[in-house]
Parts: sequence; C-alpha cells; structure tokens
Amino acid sequence: MPKPIRTSRRMWVAAWVVLCAAALAATAELNSSSAPDPPPQKPVSAECAEYIEDIEKQLAKAKQEGGDGVLAFSRVPAGTGDHCGEEFRAHFGGDR
Repeated sequence: MPKPIRTSRRMWVAAWVVLCAAALAATAELNSSSAPDPPPQKPVSAECAEYIEDIEKQLAKAKQEGGDGVLAFSRVPAGTGDHCGEEFRAHFGGDR
C-alpha cells in the first residue's frame, strides 16, 4: 500500500485562505453585477406638487425665523382622498 503524502498545516491554511479569498471575490462580483435597477419615478400629481411646494416654503420660512423646521401632519380620516402620502415620503425621505 502506498504511503499517503503528508501535508503541513501551513499548506492547509494557505489552501483555505485561497479558497476563502476566491469565494469573497466571487460573492462581491455577483453582488455588484446583479444590482436591481431603481424603480421608475412615478409622476407627482399637480395637487401633491402644490402641497410639497407649500411645505417647502413653510420649512424655508421656519429656518429663516430660527425654528427647527419640524412639521406635524394630522391623520386624515379614511375615504377622504389623502393620496399624497407616498409622494411626501419620497420627497422628504420618510424612510429615515
């Protein structure tokens, strides 16, 4: 029976390092190549654009007067047609 080839621990560690580095490089390449396209921007209705413009003016005025620029919105009862919520969140960064 042939004698098995003995490999040192350094050789095993080097092999694992090479394999891990290759796996990390492949993962990074796959993540960068498969980045999803951003969703297309929906057009903002004229009414919502007017609300957003009014809010921007109020924020600028509050900033000039030395305020902190915080606005509070009251909730609108269901069925009254509050359809600008998504536009507000998209414009003012409501996902923060």
